[in-house]
Amino acid sequence: MKDFNGQVLFLDRSDINTDEIIPAKYLTEITKAALKPYLLEDLKLRNFSTDNIPGKSIIITRENFGCGSSREHAPWALEVNGINLVIAENFARIFKQNMFNCGMMAIELNKEQIDEIFKTFASKETSIETNFLEGSLKIKSSDADMEIIFKVSEFDKALVEAGGWINYADKNY
Repeated sequence: MKDFNGQVLFLDRSDINTDEIIPAKYLTEITKAALKPYLLEDLKLRNFSTDNIPGKSIIITRENFGCGSSREHAPWALEVNGINLVIAENFARIFKQNMFNCGMMAIELNKEQIDEIFKTFASKETSIETNFLEGSLKIKSSDADMEIIFKVSEFDKALVEAGGWINYADKNY
């Protein structure tokens, strides 16, 4: 099972699409590793630079993350950069399932929770400890902390525990 703990990258915008996660011109690459330098290359967001990505393993963002073209390359580009958890108000359906199929997590929280997280933590260095089995997040900065409960379907939990769809299928079929 992947690690779902670490430093947070805040992306304060809705509707971040798969072309912004990994530009389509790189989809001809034949390895996941080849996608690494291009993560979020085309993202237009005030005060954002791809220099902010190294060392971050969790993204917190707004609604409709992963909209646009349905492709596995978007979760792969996150994964190869060490980002295994994205927290948002909601996700494009196929993107969300692709995350779980890769053994990664896409956690949905309500708008009020996301707003409170941004208000409390976005301007600070923030880390998260994820208790996958209990379904809880402990969000911490130097001067604040918060605990949030989340739910993931039993099937998606099984995919995460197996390390993704291929491992799950090998074990169960």
